[in-house]
Amino acid sequence: MKLALPDLVSNSYFPALAAVELGFFRDEGLDVAHELVFPVSASFAALRDGGCDFVAGSSHAGLAAFPRFAGQRLLCALSHGMYWFLVMRKDLNIARGDLSALRGRRLVAAPMVDVGLRLMLRAGGMDPAANDITIMPLPGGVPHGVSFGVAAAEALGAGTIDGFWANGMGAEVAVERGVGAIVIDVRRGDGPAAAFGFTQPALVATERLLAERPEAAAAAVRAIVRTHRALKADVGLAAQVGRKLFPEFEAGLIGRLIERDLPYYSTVISRDFVASMNRFAVDAGMLDAPVDYEHIVAPAVEGLWER
Repeated sequence: MKLALPDLVSNSYFPALAAVELGFFRDEGLDVAHELVFPVSASFAALRDGGCDFVAGSSHAGLAAFPRFAGQRLLCALSHGMYWFLVMRKDLNIARGDLSALRGRRLVAAPMVDVGLRLMLRAGGMDPAANDITIMPLPGGVPHGVSFGVAAAEALGAGTIDGFWANGMGAEVAVERGVGAIVIDVRRGDGPAAAFGFTQPALVATERLLAERPEAAAAAVRAIVRTHRALKADVGLAAQVGRKLFPEFEAGLIGRLIERDLPYYSTVISRDFVASMNRFAVDAGMLDAPVDYEHIVAPAVEGLWER
């Protein structure tokens, strides 16, 4: 079976990646390989078209390939909270949480990820259009096999952009190299509180797989539960995975990133979260009306979640 991820050298979907590399999918009877498929809309297109069996991606992003979420189901959360960071050039000296300082700035974000930035800014009283904030793709694109966040950190250091909205690895690389400063970390209290529930990382499958191979869907959820437990018991396992898959510099950072994320590790997808994600998707124009919880989440596996 194949697992598609839009970001590989990252903490964003790390529990799914670690479930493969640490053997938890295998222990549950599944032969799963992971593949980088960027951007996240392409991952979900592959899921829709039979190019993969699971996606580890943003909970809302399936709307790019499954209108009104029809045909796909969220199996479990990989972690909780909107998980992207706003990182600005360090020499701009923007204070943490100061959205007003973004007027006239050029920011980059990946497709479907940019929606979270736009709505976060709007909720914080800084509508991008009204404040001359440009949100655009990364100039020159993302080199094949490179994490968007890491590529954005390189562009920040080169001075071709003012800031980026991306994963924790990209943020950490920019900070460690002295070129960037974190302005917004929604999970840890920056920006409008409502943004926490806009989206979260999830493991997703098709309704077809749930109907034809329900045991595989259940096994995948159990593998993620086991991965969460293992990383909480020994966060050093994260570095073990990183050394196997990541470039040396990023491999040296992944352990601390996962340690920071552990408080958000839960497989539960709550009704409150789905209601919040629905509001976000409607406000962003991705949905015409909210979709019922029962049509977004796979009810057959709810009992397997670690609460």
